[in-house]
Amino acid sequence: MSDLTPQSDAPTPTTDKITQAARETIYLCNFRVSVDGEWLCLRELNDISLTPDPEPAHEDPKDPIAIERLNLMNMAKLSIKGLIESALNLGRTLDSDYAPLQQFFVVMEHCLKHGLKSKKTFLGQNKSFWGPLELVEKLTPEAGEITASVKDLPGLKTPLGRGRAWLRLALMQKKLSDYMKTIINRKDLLSEFYEPNALMMEEEGAVIAGLLVGLNVIDANLCMKGEDLDSQVGVIDFSMYLKDGAHSSKSTEGDGQITAILDQKNYVEELNRHLSASVNNLQAKVDALEKSNTKLTEELAVANNRIITLQEDLERVKEESSYLVESSRKASRADGTANGQVLGETRKQLKEETQLRLDVEKELEVQIGMKQEMELSMKMLEKDICEKHDALVELRQQLDELRTLNHELSVKSQSSETGAKQKSDIISRLEEKTNQMGSIIKQLESSENDMAKQARSLNTAAGKLLQRQQ
Repeated sequence: MSDLTPQSDAPTPTTDKITQAARETIYLCNFRVSVDGEWLCLRELNDISLTPDPEPAHEDPKDPIAIERLNLMNMAKLSIKGLIESALNLGRTLDSDYAPLQQFFVVMEHCLKHGLKSKKTFLGQNKSFWGPLELVEKLTPEAGEITASVKDLPGLKTPLGRGRAWLRLALMQKKLSDYMKTIINRKDLLSEFYEPNALMMEEEGAVIAGLLVGLNVIDANLCMKGEDLDSQVGVIDFSMYLKDGAHSSKSTEGDGQITAILDQKNYVEELNRHLSASVNNLQAKVDALEKSNTKLTEELAVANNRIITLQEDLERVKEESSYLVESSRKASRADGTANGQVLGETRKQLKEETQLRLDVEKELEVQIGMKQEMELSMKMLEKDICEKHDALVELRQQLDELRTLNHELSVKSQSSETGAKQKSDIISRLEEKTNQMGSIIKQLESSENDMAKQARSLNTAAGKLLQRQQ
């Protein structure tokens, strides 16, 4: 009987596998995340028991808060490493639609929310990491610009949205690691917002702040004006970190083609923006030249009117002077003994009229010179306007060509995306067919085994019949 009873003290292969799986397992929420090199493998929480044999009662179980901190730190490591590698392989500036960058912000949000104290408001309890981030402005004056920009952004109504915008601006400024180290070093201030066992209050927070230094090699251009940061759902996508070599090897060529097309499209759009800006500048210059042209035309018309009035005054002075000369001659002939004083006054008046005539002639010459200069400047302006107009026409032609090229590239990108979707559908259909064929093969094998058993039974029955006949 002793040989039939199993010995509970001796380890079995099953218990060894269970304990080994328990050592390689991290806990996060309701999942087990098993580390496999640089990847993750998800398992159900209750699939494997951590304690195959009952342990003594004096040993305490693991602290769940410490396990959460460790899980968040490991997720931050994988997220930062994957973001750096994918960004370096991509070789261009990242935007808001880049999936690894979105997942990095989600992981950082979970890290900052861990262990937050809940504040009671009129609407209930509220947890937000915007309060700790506002401390950076007091500790580092350079962060005041980011905080002011976040407060000035339109459309942000909740502290959660402001905190997400702050993380994006700090990443674009390449100061996220420095700011996180600054607030982690002041745990006396963080204790107002976090519990004592929170991630930001323990060593894991310092480790994450050190890992963020590697993000300084990434260039990001994130537009937050049209993005709804208040109502986004921050859920970690574990599928990005699960090991799947089949799909990656199949879609490498298609991803490379799509990346090349997107790069060409971005280059064309940038060139299009530059050309649009130059066209706008030239249009502004042409408008300014047209305004100056109209102004000079008005001044020329005023000068012409002034010249006409001066010519009329000159004619009138000539007539008056000739009339005075004739009247003086007639007076001298009629009365040779006239008073010399009247003659002197007449001569004096004649000299004044002559001087006035000379002044009018000088002013007329000046006005004529100004008229000639204005006409010359008008001709030069017309020539410059013609040249600018020709350049504007050429730039518009180039802009139209670039728009057509941009449309063709967008059509190519859409066709490549549809081709990739068709390939993935075909692959999924082939996998379903292979699964169906496998099930059919299993059914055939089982039927074959049944037929073999029936044949054996028939053979035995035939043998028995032969023996009976003998």
